[in-house]
Amino acid sequence: MGIKSALIKPLARRIAAKVRKDSLLAVRHQQIIFQHLVTKAKATKFGVDHNYTSIENHRDFIDQVPIRDYEVLKPYIDMVTAGQRDILWPGRPKYFAKTSGTTSGAKFIPITKQSMPNHFNSARNALFCQASRLNDFSFFNGKMIFLSGSPELDLLNGIPTGRLSGIVNHAVPSWLRKNQLPSYDTNCLEDWEIKIDRIIDETVSANMTLISGIPPWVKDYFERLIDRAKARSVGELFPNLQFIVHGGVNFEPYRRAFNDLIGRPFHSVETYPASEGFIAFQDNKEEDGLLLNTNSGIFYEFVPVDEIFHEKPTRLTISEVQIGVNYAIILSSNAGLWAYNIGDTVEFTSRNPYRIRVTGRIKHFISAFGEHVISKEIEDALTNMTTTLGLSIAAFTVAPMIEDTDGLSYHEYLLELESGPADEIKMATILDQSVQEANSYYRDLRQSAMLATPKITLLDTGTFSAYMRRQGKQGGQNKVPILSNNRIIADGLREIE
Repeated sequence: MGIKSALIKPLARRIAAKVRKDSLLAVRHQQIIFQHLVTKAKATKFGVDHNYTSIENHRDFIDQVPIRDYEVLKPYIDMVTAGQRDILWPGRPKYFAKTSGTTSGAKFIPITKQSMPNHFNSARNALFCQASRLNDFSFFNGKMIFLSGSPELDLLNGIPTGRLSGIVNHAVPSWLRKNQLPSYDTNCLEDWEIKIDRIIDETVSANMTLISGIPPWVKDYFERLIDRAKARSVGELFPNLQFIVHGGVNFEPYRRAFNDLIGRPFHSVETYPASEGFIAFQDNKEEDGLLLNTNSGIFYEFVPVDEIFHEKPTRLTISEVQIGVNYAIILSSNAGLWAYNIGDTVEFTSRNPYRIRVTGRIKHFISAFGEHVISKEIEDALTNMTTTLGLSIAAFTVAPMIEDTDGLSYHEYLLELESGPADEIKMATILDQSVQEANSYYRDLRQSAMLATPKITLLDTGTFSAYMRRQGKQGGQNKVPILSNNRIIADGLREIE
């Protein structure tokens, strides 16, 4: 065991033990956080506008603070970005996390001094829990990739502003920074093609022990790395690589490709970070689901998905949720977000402790025919298909096709295959059966001949990358939505062909 891992080991064990203890006190912690948030914000403009002085319990909060998304909260955020104080949270934010918006254009998510530990400490806790569970801390002695957006931040009325990953880069402690790759100068590069070549330059001969990123990016990096080094596998290049830390998209459809690329066993650690807060992480490989971050400055509410667009939907605390129900997740936090709909859907896999599985996005679904198919159902179907047929998927998305030239409507799966025989009939059959088993609405439509068998469209290697490049969103943390209720993405991909 190296010096660094020996020094970190007792700290990691202590923090992992605290995470386990906190997970069993989730309801109590959520009550404490709720009261603290409301009390702290009473004198803010938002608190005054919503009569926070009269809020004594969650029922009062529901009555006085409606659910909002970014577009509805934007008038308050505009005041904050204009430099005003005490709007959503006392004082001014420490940072703004800038993200891509929809109807509102760019979004500016406040990050306060109080909320900053949630973002960095949660990632640290995920690693400490895994190392403690495995009783192996040796990876702290090697090099680690924490790919981020540029750590060079702009100023918006005096407040540093940039991608969340670039902001968090500034919170990396000195003891870990020496292990961190790529270099600061490389992380500042905006051109993806230049940046990934530089990352390979800096890592191809390094003792890499941990690599963190969304699966499509890591996969792209691995493929280019192998090609550059003329190696048989990533495992050959990095014999001490132990952990792949991933988030943003479901890892399972990519697992076979990673197994092939690495060429030997490895540990994967799933995380659920968002600009609005680090929500959950995988603390135990043997348990299904991610541990909900219930003691980190965020108060959670959960709305049954079929009620999310109701004027007064049911709003549940964690003590009221049920296992296996699809919920929209709503946040209030010490960043100054209040009953904020981040657009994600989750289901609980456990209530002691509270574990969740991300099931998709509220806006990412297919229901062109009333089928209400969600991301999780598609991802599970693809995982079943790749496992059954021995395939490896490089990238994918799914879209509805309404009455093509044959007069039939169906779901179109647009796939880049990494390896394996391309028997499109077998692929479509397995996907169809899997989604029917998971979704009764889809099954009824198929059995009544309202929908035809899905169609598989195989795309040339590099099509998804070319599409993202055309959108100005290649590389890093950008990703193509895995399903949508229109054909904008599907038709854009077809244009690349």
